[in-house]
Order: sequence, then C-alpha cells, then structure tokens
Amino acid sequence: MTVRIAVFASGSGSNLQALAEAVRDGRIPASIDLVVCDKPSAYVLERARAFGIDTYLFHPKEYSSREAYEEQILGELSKRGIDWIVMAGYMRLLTRVLVEPYYGRMINIHPALLPAFPGIHAVKQALDYGVRVTGATVHFVDGGTDTGPILAQQTVEVLPGDTEETLSARIQAAEHELLPRVVRWISEGRVKLDGRRVTIENE
Repeated sequence: MTVRIAVFASGSGSNLQALAEAVRDGRIPASIDLVVCDKPSAYVLERARAFGIDTYLFHPKEYSSREAYEEQILGELSKRGIDWIVMAGYMRLLTRVLVEPYYGRMINIHPALLPAFPGIHAVKQALDYGVRVTGATVHFVDGGTDTGPILAQQTVEVLPGDTEETLSARIQAAEHELLPRVVRWISEGRVKLDGRRVTIENE
C-alpha cells in the first residue's frame, strides 16, 4: 500500500521540491497528496502546483485558536487518508490536536544538530556559539520545540568567514539529501520507534 504524505510548509518549499522530485523519479515509494500552508504568498504553493499536488491554504487569524484551525486541518488529512506528515519549514507551533493523532507519524527537519540550537534562528545560534560543525536533523514531532526522537542527522562543517546566509545554503543542501532519504525509509516501512530510540531496519 502506498504511503500517503502531507507536507506542511510556510516558505519557499525547497524541501518539498526535493521530496517531490524523489517521488517522481521513483526514489521514494510514496505519494505526496497534500501541501498545507499558512501563508498565501509562500512559494511552496507554486512548487506544489507545478507537481500537481493539492494545496490547503489557511489563514490563522480567521480562527479563534490554534486548536480551531488544526481541527480543520485534521479533517483535510482524514479526507485524504494521510498516513504521515512531513514538517518542512512550517513556522507554527503545534497543539495536541495534531500531535496526538499523528504521534510517531509526524517528522520535522531542523537546520542544526539537535539537541543543540533548537527553535528559531538555529544557524545564527550555531555561528554565535562558535561551533566548528553543525548540520541538519530529522526528528519525530512530540509537541515540544524540536525535542522529539531523532531519526537521522547530517553534518555540515562551519567554514572560516561563514555568514548566516552561506552556512544556511550548505545546510539546506544537506537537508535536500537527508529528508528524502528518511522519507524513503518511512515509505519502505523500515523506521521503528521505541520510546526515544529510533532504529532503521537494514540500514
């Protein structure tokens, strides 16, 4: 049975592009059935349309609470039989409304080697701290700020003279390799979660 995926994003959607290309090329045995977005100007919506992926755009200010719009999103996911959620630059905090029904089936990509530098401005945090190595992490979403169990990480060296922009570009390139690889594992049924321990079968 094909795994049905929804991608949540708020920005340019470069990770959606990497995933959609991998699905199209047969490297991921899954389908991306929906892109959920909270910003009408986000370029991810254009990328989704280019790949023929349905989009669900919502306006948070029109709702009384996060829970209210997440209930509506949950309805859209249920309607399409979504198996997994991939957070790829989605900039909104989540509530139990989404986290609980999808716990163990919702992942996020973060531009740092967690548990170091969670939250926003992770690249700037790493530069300000003076680390020599940073990278990208794919982790399960548990409702905390980048606190869920870790599936995979990829390192990126911090070079002399790096700026937030130059380092971000290299981390993003690492994300475009890492995220499709993890989603392929998921689609092949190879990911097992036991407490905080994640194992990948036949890795």
